[in-house]
Amino acid sequence: MATTTESSDAGVASKKKHLGIPEAVFVEDVDSFMKQPGNDTADVVLRRLDEQYQKYKYMELNLAQKKLRLKSQIPQIKQTLEILRHMQKKKDTTDPMETRFLLADSSLLEKNLATASRNLESLEEDLNFLRDQFTTTEVNMARVYNWDVKRRSKDNLSKTANKS
Repeated sequence: MATTTESSDAGVASKKKHLGIPEAVFVEDVDSFMKQPGNDTADVVLRRLDEQYQKYKYMELNLAQKKLRLKSQIPQIKQTLEILRHMQKKKDTTDPMETRFLLADSSLLEKNLATASRNLESLEEDLNFLRDQFTTTEVNMARVYNWDVKRRSKDNLSKTANKS
């Protein structure tokens, strides 16, 4: 694919954040892109771009499922923490309280909550990055398709002109 170089630190940081998601590179000059090795026909290129697009869709599905799990997990952890704090307050009183489990240290739950919140934030960023990759891939597909339509139109015009 044609590459557009970006030497800013933001570009490097972006690649580190989304390490598992390959970046879709915008095809700026379709003519030179189609002359590159491996880009024999528009159909081959469109098939490869569609395959990339489908991979992005699969990644989006997986990330969306993780996001749903985390969104349900965070309130459960918060509720458990609240119950644990309430029980620890009751432990200091003289009122008898019977439990059938050990009162765990709340620091582990707080750590789990912080980790789940960070993971959710990271997932949101990855999903946004994926949406950008969808858009870039869709635009690339449209540009290659339009390039092929123009090429075939020129070929048909030249064939018609040669027959006359």
